[in-house]
Amino acid sequence: MPRSVNSVASKRRRKKILKAAKGYWGARSKVYTVAKNAVEKAMVYAYIGRKQKKRAFRRLWIARINAGARQNGTTYSRLIHGLHSNNIDLNRKVLADMAMNHPEVFKQIVDSVK
Repeated sequence: MPRSVNSVASKRRRKKILKAAKGYWGARSKVYTVAKNAVEKAMVYAYIGRKQKKRAFRRLWIARINAGARQNGTTYSRLIHGLHSNNIDLNRKVLADMAMNHPEVFKQIVDSVK
């Protein structure tokens, strides 16, 4: 019985990796084995980057809330503690947006917490 190799699936698998490696420099975009390693490493970096993006945005929101809070005579930690104590459920993304784009509404929130 002849040896059966599923060349259709093999070629599709290789094409998928080489397509993902398009734009890489030198052998990384041409040679399958090198491209495979480069794409795997890129996927790892992409996964890590998605987590880091969330951290970076949270840091940005906290900095903006702190700046807005200090303009209204309090600190970030006192503001967040006051929000939790008064059962005001606003996340940091919304608070940061209010501090930047709607300072009068943010001032009302800070005053209700004080």
